[in-house]
Amino acid sequence: METVLFTLGKFSVTLGYAIAGGVGLIGLLLVIMLIAAIRAGAARAQEAEEALDRSAAMERHIAGLMQVQSEMTGRVQSMSEMFGSRTAELSQMVNDRLDTTSQRVGQALQETRAKTDEGLNKLHERLAVIDRAQSTMTSLSSEIVSLQSILSNKQTRGAFGQGRMEAIVGDGLAPNAYSFQSTLSNGYRPDCLIIMPNDAPSLVIDAKFPLESWQRIASADNPEALRAAQSGFKQDIAVHVRAISEKYLIPGETQDTAFMFVPSESIFADIHEHFEDVVQRASRARVVIVSPALLMLSIQVIQALLRDVRMREQAHLIQKEVRELLADVGRLDERVKKLQTHFRQANDDIGEILTSTGKVTGRSKRIDEMDFEEPQRLAGE
Repeated sequence: METVLFTLGKFSVTLGYAIAGGVGLIGLLLVIMLIAAIRAGAARAQEAEEALDRSAAMERHIAGLMQVQSEMTGRVQSMSEMFGSRTAELSQMVNDRLDTTSQRVGQALQETRAKTDEGLNKLHERLAVIDRAQSTMTSLSSEIVSLQSILSNKQTRGAFGQGRMEAIVGDGLAPNAYSFQSTLSNGYRPDCLIIMPNDAPSLVIDAKFPLESWQRIASADNPEALRAAQSGFKQDIAVHVRAISEKYLIPGETQDTAFMFVPSESIFADIHEHFEDVVQRASRARVVIVSPALLMLSIQVIQALLRDVRMREQAHLIQKEVRELLADVGRLDERVKKLQTHFRQANDDIGEILTSTGKVTGRSKRIDEMDFEEPQRLAGE
């Protein structure tokens, strides 16, 4: 036991010291292990307690989840029932809507078919009208061709202008206010004579317009031909104006102005626009170029003059009627005055009657106010 094992500085470690130290070390290790075991047991106990707490909490959580699940199950069941009823209602509503829509669609189809049939009928009617119009246009085109053939002939063209002038004059004046193809004192026969009132000279209207010269202007296809046609038109107009002035302007028998009738408004406008010198030359020769509208206006003015003359011719009759009317008014005034006198006398009589009735009424009131009971009462006493 006293055997020295090793030396630590001045201290010598023997076998006994080594054994005692080993035993102490082992004991210390045992104590440490015991403490560690105790601590581990306490930790395991605490962990077991925490595990129990966690298990309880888990059970409570699971119970809550089960309750929520049951509630969710009830809600899902109620929602399924509600969805079932709503689905049935929706299905019924959809069926009703489909039925209504089907009825409306059927009605709309019927209305559309009726409108389509009506439109087709109207279309057939319009097509028939178009067919009639086409036939009318065909006949009109043939009439235009015939009119063109008429206008291509000088005699028939003159008859056309004469006919239009006669229609305007005949529509505006009385039959005794004009005459056609009358013979003047010099032997010439103008197309129309308008008989003016108060024995005034008649107005001459000539309807022989040189239309062929104007047609040459319209058919000119180059500047040289156009200038030649315009020059020829001016010459023809000058010749015709001079003929009217020399043949139809007779002092004391006809007016000092004559009308040259142009049977077209467009030709009249072109003459005034492009041939102003022709119009001025005719005016200096006392020949007025008139269109259908101007001739109609002149006829209306002449009609107004004739009406005024007729009124002046009847003026003495009007004056006679006015004098008789004044006499009637005088007699009416005298009779009204007599009637007024009668009314005044009747008013005076009524006043006297009212005075008498007033007196009678006063006497009646005084009689009514008298007391007749007192003498009877005294007689009874």
